[in-house]
Order: sequence, then structure tokens, then C-alpha cells
Amino acid sequence: MSAPQLLVLTKTPEPGRVKTRLCPPCTPEQAARIAAAALADTLDTVTAATAGARVLVVDGGHPTPKGWTRVAQRGGPLGDRLANAFADSLAVGTATLLIGMDTPQLTAEHLDTAVGLLGTVDGPDAVLGPADDGGWWALGLREPGHAEVLRTIPTSAAHTGRLTLAALHRRGLRVHLLPRLRDVDTAADARAVAALCPAGSRFGVAVAADVPSPAAVAR
Repeated sequence: MSAPQLLVLTKTPEPGRVKTRLCPPCTPEQAARIAAAALADTLDTVTAATAGARVLVVDGGHPTPKGWTRVAQRGGPLGDRLANAFADSLAVGTATLLIGMDTPQLTAEHLDTAVGLLGTVDGPDAVLGPADDGGWWALGLREPGHAEVLRTIPTSAAHTGRLTLAALHRRGLRVHLLPRLRDVDTAADARAVAALCPAGSRFGVAVAADVPSPAAVAR
């Protein structure tokens, strides 16, 4: 088996197209800057992690980092785009780990652990990283074809993660749960996640500059 590959599913950070749940209190322009910072930190983390290949699965014209490959997002509903990301990056004999851009507190150690599990001969068939909101922040599959289950699972719901885990189990897969992380949807999420990021991180700087404080919003 080849070393597992890492996929990052993302949208090009453009006002009005990303992080719309930050608005209000943020403006669309502020939300786009926050999204761009989260994406930049995420790409740096993935570049630092161990992987056989790194693939940007992108909606829009965001540039591909050096040493990465690029796949255009395909499909309408998010479940289809997720399943297509696995299918369109398929490399025979290669496990795949997919993440998004909503967890900039992610570390290379998180990813190395997941990739290591998928790359171990007697390791699990899948790894799933649950998110605090009931979704998931990472899905890794030893056989990427199993991502077809994602097409029928509701996304952005409080039970998305639970339904994903159940669907994988129905396929007879052994699933290892990764640490639970908080993803960034709301201003409260952004502040909480920024507090977990290293000092000077792009995301932390962007949140400090562009997310109004609760006191300012209340005035």
C-alpha cells in the first residue's frame, strides 16, 4: 500500500461565498478574510504533516500550494462533492484522508496520527474526526470507494457525524475515532478556536482584527 494521501476540501475565500454564518456580526469582507486565514493555516499544517501526496479539492481559483496537486470540486450538494473528492483523487492502493478548512487549530500531529493509522497494515478501515457541532472534521478511508455513503447523509446537521459513523459500520468497516474538534461556523466558534491556535497564527490575527467583540456588538 502506498503512503496515504491528504485532501483539503475548500472554497476560494471570496466575500459572500464563505463563512456566511459569521455575518452578522462580521461583514462579508471580514468573513472572507477570516476564511482565508483559516485556509492558509490549514494548508501550512497539511504541508508539514506526513503524506504520500497532498491534494487541494477546490471550488474556485485559489492557487495550488507548491508540491500539491489540484482537483476541482464537482457536484451540487455537499455530500456529492465530498464523495466526488474521494473518487476524483483516487489512486489505486492509496488510503485517503479528507479534511476541510474549518479547523485551523488542527496540528500536524493530529494528521500524522490519522495517516499512521490508515497506513498500518492491521490498522482500522476508516478514521473519523467528530466535531463539536455534531458533524465531522476528518474522514479517512483505507478504501476510498466507501465514500459513496456520503451521498445520502444529511450534511451540516447535529446528527451528521453519528449517521456517517453508522453508515461506515453498516459497510462492515472498523472505524477509529479521532479527537473531537470545534469547527468554525459562528463568531463564538471563531473566538473559541482562535484561543486554541498558536500565538501569531493567521487565524488568530484575523479573528482579533475582524470579529467584533460581544461588547461592541451589544452597543
